[in-house]
Amino acid sequence: MSYLELRNVTKVFTGGMFRKTTTVAVDNFSLEVDVESPFIRALVGESGSGKTTIALMMLGFITPTRGEMLYKGRNFQKLPRKERQIFRREVQAIFQDPFGVYNPFYKVDHVFDVPIAKMHLARSTAERQALKEEVLRAVGLRPEETLGRYPHQLSGGQRQRITIARALLMRPKFIIADEPVSMVDASLRATILESLIRLNRELRIPILYITHDLTTAYHLCDNIIILYLGSIVESGNVEHVIKNPKHPYTQLLVGSIPWPDPSRRWGEGQVPIVVDREASGTDNQCKFAPRCPFVMPICRESRPPLFQLNNDRSVACYLYKDKPVAESSSYLF
Repeated sequence: MSYLELRNVTKVFTGGMFRKTTTVAVDNFSLEVDVESPFIRALVGESGSGKTTIALMMLGFITPTRGEMLYKGRNFQKLPRKERQIFRREVQAIFQDPFGVYNPFYKVDHVFDVPIAKMHLARSTAERQALKEEVLRAVGLRPEETLGRYPHQLSGGQRQRITIARALLMRPKFIIADEPVSMVDASLRATILESLIRLNRELRIPILYITHDLTTAYHLCDNIIILYLGSIVESGNVEHVIKNPKHPYTQLLVGSIPWPDPSRRWGEGQVPIVVDREASGTDNQCKFAPRCPFVMPICRESRPPLFQLNNDRSVACYLYKDKPVAESSSYLF
């Protein structure tokens, strides 16, 4: 039994006052988390691919339209209040905006004091103070230079590391990091990523790292899932996927990386961008077919399943239809 699982989840958003529109943000997605195998797995895709929607479902903030989220084998929506409170403590999030998570009227101590009080993590003022100092030092911050200040008095990197410290405060079993370095200076990204690596290696906490940045995913993660319009198109060992991408969309993403080689053209030898997003995602064709230079008649007739190329690589593309279909579409941490 997995610790946390998204099982064949689909999330559809509807909107519009006079003319109703529907958007399929996530389409038949599955993922399992086993806290006994603490990998760092990347969930990668362009804007609108469904990454953050998946994170919000795994955090229990939104409910799948179809499918279910399981916590320790039980449907999360049917859990009693006490078990949900345990879940809130064990599954922590680090969000993109290092300023938006703070109330500007409170000092940064507030983000620690509230969970300590609600979760009964300390029995005295001295114990509470020691706990805050411990987690701040764990992410490379000096308590004497951090506590007692307002959010605007700290840098973006400091604020983001405080959010990591707050997650660490709860002694989590699983962390979801949604674009944690996209809004900080490049000079601070290495420090923040190093904090995540330390949590994973020293405390053995599995991390789902959500990003559009293949470079940080390559350096940080063990495995990678590539999303396109809410569906998995490729998954496997991060080094194999980045260095030898198999799906045309993954090739497009890798080709967009600016390499430090002046003799190499940006995107040379990769898939050109042929955008027709309005035609993408229809039920009777591969979602990437309107942009794919290798499109075949079968691609417009049915969606490809995930084909198993080897033990650690699955690709949803008919270019590999001679390979066996993957037994499961669920990826395990």
